[in-house]
Amino acid sequence: MARTGRFITFEGGEGAGKSTQARRLADSLAADCVPVLLTREPGGSPGAEILRQMLLNGSHEFASEAEIILHFASRAEHIARMIRPALAAGITVICDRYYDSTLVYQGHGQGGDRHAIAVLSELMGLVPDLTLVLDVSVATTQARLLARGQAADRYERLGVPFFTRIRDGFLAVAADNPARCVLVPGETDADTLAATLRRIVEQRFPI
Repeated sequence: MARTGRFITFEGGEGAGKSTQARRLADSLAADCVPVLLTREPGGSPGAEILRQMLLNGSHEFASEAEIILHFASRAEHIARMIRPALAAGITVICDRYYDSTLVYQGHGQGGDRHAIAVLSELMGLVPDLTLVLDVSVATTQARLLARGQAADRYERLGVPFFTRIRDGFLAVAADNPARCVLVPGETDADTLAATLRRIVEQRFPI
């Protein structure tokens, strides 16, 4: 029987470097002939991307419970259409955000029901094999967002108190899940960070 693929997730606050490092890890593994799917949440499949636009463009303020449910609706679609089929085919899936982000952003950050989020996470029936949590200071978050020179999405507009709650939330996730999560300082340069993350993956899984 073919080996099931690995499921690796990237987590962290705004400006932590997740998207860049997820892409670099995917490219690095692919260069070594490891079959890889790079994806993201919210989104990652056609139906889930429709829900992503609803959640991030800020055109409508959803009730807290509705926002949480929309995130999990997007996630369920993503898992069914993309993640599970890839894993079953022996492909390593690298996902930029997963359910830890819902717990942190909607739970810690916005005061949503953390117990309900945990229950919905269990209902997804898919736990990452490894979660890389990139940690940067709130000051670094602010500086990196400013350097982007792009229009801020609804989360990026919420400011320092929100960023602080988000950072604290991800630190709590890493502390509460030591077997799955590796907390990685993200203040270093991109090349050094990429090498560190590749080394962590190699130590966890045979490549």
